[in-house]
Amino acid sequence: MFQKFMTKLLNHAQVKPLLSDEHFSVDGTLVEAWASQKSFKPKDGSDGDGANWHKQKRSNETHMSTTDPESRLYRKADGREAKLCFMGHALMENRHGLAVAGMVTTADGTAERDAAQAMLRAKRKEVGHRIPVGADKAYDAKDHIETLRAFAVTPHVAQNNSLTKTGQRRRSAFDGRTTRHESYDLSQKRRKMIECIFGWGKHHGTMRKTKHRGIARVATRFLLNLIAYNLLRIPNLIAA
Repeated sequence: MFQKFMTKLLNHAQVKPLLSDEHFSVDGTLVEAWASQKSFKPKDGSDGDGANWHKQKRSNETHMSTTDPESRLYRKADGREAKLCFMGHALMENRHGLAVAGMVTTADGTAERDAAQAMLRAKRKEVGHRIPVGADKAYDAKDHIETLRAFAVTPHVAQNNSLTKTGQRRRSAFDGRTTRHESYDLSQKRRKMIECIFGWGKHHGTMRKTKHRGIARVATRFLLNLIAYNLLRIPNLIAA
């Protein structure tokens, strides 16, 4: 139902002229699950009530939440606490920063790239021409870049050439042939607008922690947040 509403909203006669079909950005954010850490128990049932989980070695391969099996234990960055969560993904048009697509997946190391490919493939088919997309360094992976280029999406992804824990420097999938262009710099500047969508959703909406269980229900609520953000932005854009 909400997907149809999003499509109807974006195709409204007053809204459609506001949208760009030339430049896009993509990003993902964690949505904390409603399930508690105590519900994340060994799959073989060897941990009783799960109350004494502190200092235990746990992973998604050996453990699963008994109250929300589709949630995953995930740590966004080193030093942060691992949480049971889902991952929400948004595709934004770069002209005015409106969300044009969204989806929710399980949280894992490739979720952001897999979701980006799905949303961008659909958008590329819809607009009928090659589209550039801005993204952060989490999307700087050779196989991902090659996949996007194969279906006529030009990736303008931030270079991930940082040092690893072993002191080796990562090798970015991009070089000066891409980063030297003005359009690349523009995409990198505009892509940061997508953080406004996530920021609003977590401070004023329900993106920070869901009250639902299962990907389908969490995805519905996530999409409702994107629609609400658009509805707040659109009147100001039309008035301007």
